[in-house]
Amino acid sequence: MEPTLLPFSKVPQVSDRDLAYAEQDERLRPFYKYPPTLEGLKQALDDKAKSEVPREERVAVLKAQYEDLSASQEQINRIEKLLEPTTFTVTTAHQPSLFTGPLYYIYKIVSTIKLARQLQGAYPDYTFLPVFITGGEDHDFEEINHLQLFGKTVQWDNEESGAVGQMSTDSLKPVLAEVKDILGDSPRAESLYAILKEAVERHKRYADVARYLTHQLFKDYELVILDPSHPKLKGEFTPYIKEEIFEQPSKALVESTVAELEKAGFSEQAYPRAINFFYLGDGFRERIVEEDGKYQVLNQNIEWDRAALEQEIEKHPERFSPNVVMRPIYQEYILPNIAYVGGGGELAYWLERQKQFEHFGVNFPVLIRRNSVLFIDKGSSKRLRKLDLSVTDLFGDVEALIKDYVKQHTENEISLKAEKAELQKVFKQVEAKAKEVDPTLVKAAAAEGARQLNSLGQLEGKLMKAEKQRHDTAVNQMRKLKEKLFPSNGLQERHDNFMMFYLKYGDDFFQMLFEALDPLKKGFVIIEDQ
Repeated sequence: MEPTLLPFSKVPQVSDRDLAYAEQDERLRPFYKYPPTLEGLKQALDDKAKSEVPREERVAVLKAQYEDLSASQEQINRIEKLLEPTTFTVTTAHQPSLFTGPLYYIYKIVSTIKLARQLQGAYPDYTFLPVFITGGEDHDFEEINHLQLFGKTVQWDNEESGAVGQMSTDSLKPVLAEVKDILGDSPRAESLYAILKEAVERHKRYADVARYLTHQLFKDYELVILDPSHPKLKGEFTPYIKEEIFEQPSKALVESTVAELEKAGFSEQAYPRAINFFYLGDGFRERIVEEDGKYQVLNQNIEWDRAALEQEIEKHPERFSPNVVMRPIYQEYILPNIAYVGGGGELAYWLERQKQFEHFGVNFPVLIRRNSVLFIDKGSSKRLRKLDLSVTDLFGDVEALIKDYVKQHTENEISLKAEKAELQKVFKQVEAKAKEVDPTLVKAAAAEGARQLNSLGQLEGKLMKAEKQRHDTAVNQMRKLKEKLFPSNGLQERHDNFMMFYLKYGDDFFQMLFEALDPLKKGFVIIEDQ
């Protein structure tokens, strides 16, 4: 199963900024510290080595979190490697999407593990740990409460509000039942369902479900999973929480970078606020705002003066949740990290952060674009070959592809291009004669010519339609292939859930990904099972 790398420039679903960073467009060079190369990673490694990280506290937090995961001794040994000053991390992060959500959840993790392996091979005097930060403090439930499985949308209905990671697992029982019904009763389906069932039934908070499920899927690999909401981690971050709330530096820093990006031709990604922290409470996560020296929690009857708020931060730092503007600072602060692996949309807002990192004295990581993947099963691969199509043909507009296919495979001449050209010549001559006889008739002649050309165009469309009907089977197969591999004309990785492929390939699915993915190579990865 040999992967193909398609240049990002050939993928219309990739945004302009994503393409610009992937191709290392010089316009973006001022907005990141290190190039996304092995050499750039070594520079970041040397710089990060100068920073002090309280490694004992990090190991203690991870060990406590892994007690729930029944960690093996090998996993504990891996975590304890963080005690060594020559151990560094590469990270990725994601919200706790419903049973991992879309495929790119998996691709981010595999890309991160592969990057750690590549670094280990290049710099064997160091140890590199791939870390997945599972964020459960976001409150946009609609973003994480569904998954797509074999063309069906499975949705988690829940009346709770606030941080999604704090939501109760009680309302997940109907979701489990629906997933079980869709998966069927094959041995692989039963094994997969057993993991999901155990994840839900042994945990009360959804954040723990997501963490447990990710651990079960990747426990045989090098991955370390961290929940950043731990009070000890937040406690160490209190000086930054106070500075952001009381001095409010981020807004101006990010806005100045955004202005420079806009001059370079790139639009704003994440809107900075005066205070970039939420306050977490029972069933809510709301913004903190300041007005006339008073600090309030929006939509809640909570208010402090400065002294009282300082006390609250000191006493309960875990209640202060960074938004998208402060989250990168927090993530990089708590780990000896040298690289962040993310999708194009994520890296777009990281590119707005370099000045902010400099201000807070936190080293800016190497930004590595995760691998994007199109996975083609054996049946789809067979249909492509039968239609004499390349998968790259399907990245574009399917109707244009169908027209090209019909033109190439028809035995009849269906284009009226030559006839249109002749008709235009004839009416030019008619216009010339009309001008000689009565200039007021020129417009009438031109209008008649346009009408005749339009009629020819309509006839040409009818010829194409009739020819498409002669190739009806092939045309329908192309449309079905397009919808299967590019659901709703989007990318498969942003739609389908990994379970569709795990049912067919089992753990071999992950092995295929590890063999095919390379986050240091540019291009869209196509894996075709032939």
